[in-house]
Amino acid sequence: MKRITHVSAHLATCLLLPIALFSTSLIRVGADAPRERKFDFEYKALVKDIPTGAKKVDLWIPVPHDSPFQKITEMKINSPHQYEIHTSQYGNKVMHISLNNPQESSFAVTMRFNALRKEHLQQRLKQANHAPVREERDPNRDRWLQPDRLVPIDGKIKQWAQEVVDAAGAKTDLEKARAIYNHIVATVKYDKSGQGWGRGDIYYACDARRGNCTDFHAIFIGYSRAVGIPARFAIGFPLPADRGAGEVSGYHCWAEFYAPGIGWVPVDASEAAKNPAKREYFFGAHDENRIEFTIGRDLILQPQQRGEPLNYFVYPYAEVDGKAFSSVERSFAYHDLSNASTGGEDEESQEKSSFTKRQSPRTGKLPSGAAHFHQALLSGITSFLEGPLVS
Repeated sequence: MKRITHVSAHLATCLLLPIALFSTSLIRVGADAPRERKFDFEYKALVKDIPTGAKKVDLWIPVPHDSPFQKITEMKINSPHQYEIHTSQYGNKVMHISLNNPQESSFAVTMRFNALRKEHLQQRLKQANHAPVREERDPNRDRWLQPDRLVPIDGKIKQWAQEVVDAAGAKTDLEKARAIYNHIVATVKYDKSGQGWGRGDIYYACDARRGNCTDFHAIFIGYSRAVGIPARFAIGFPLPADRGAGEVSGYHCWAEFYAPGIGWVPVDASEAAKNPAKREYFFGAHDENRIEFTIGRDLILQPQQRGEPLNYFVYPYAEVDGKAFSSVERSFAYHDLSNASTGGEDEESQEKSSFTKRQSPRTGKLPSGAAHFHQALLSGITSFLEGPLVS
């Protein structure tokens, strides 16, 4: 009898141990699952003070696009004039309105949409033995090695970038990008006082050692490209971390770089500078509290504007008779649509969109199928141990 009891206990241990490891693994995956946020967004543009006698007015407004990390639905545009939506450089979407011999002195356009934004996590950074990535090649990757008008990558910039990676002893592209990120976060201050900030002028940012997100990422992208690392710029709007509703005062921008065998790695150096506790997080992550509108700088719109390429494109841009026109007011607002503070959506949204399907994010709970399997095995083992022994 004792021998059989001992065998039973040993068998139970053998069965329970893999279950425990399996459960722990699932809980860990759930804890690392990307957070999500669902909200509606309103973008308003008011073109005013159109000169009497103007022959042509053109207005371009950026339109957010779908990506692996955001899905746009319920798009509604209220305009007193006919508009068209075009696809321009890098897949950016652009709304265009053209008026000939306008009779009114002003007109307003409102764009509303729902967005589901996912936290962008590059999980391979935490996986010691990850399989080499097989991402679809970015058709613009060579462009992300080239300079921008305000972000040259030769001369002093190349020299300074090389000094940073050499001082850190960085050898791989990942090590070099981390050295550049650490250098920027440690030596540049988020400060929007005075003049010159906000243009993403790398020489200004390197000299003043202060600025906003555009300036931070001008240095990161410029230094990365200067040492041969593809890096790209994206811009949109930030949302307060606390869920609710309100106005958005201005844009936010961020960056990504490409590391061989890993893929595109998200970076937000300016947020890391503002919040030192999240410096590790923002090398390899973009939180869900944002919405992306366009990618790249020195942009040519569709149809092409008469003026110079745009430094970046997040606000409405207008021309009157082929010349840039600045009398355009803008406002932005958001309203959260679900309780996403734990990364989840409401049940109705989960049922409607396959984009949102993931199990028990950051709750420590097992996915439902695994939970049923787990419970069935435990019940079977319990019945086995409590059943009659054979002599």
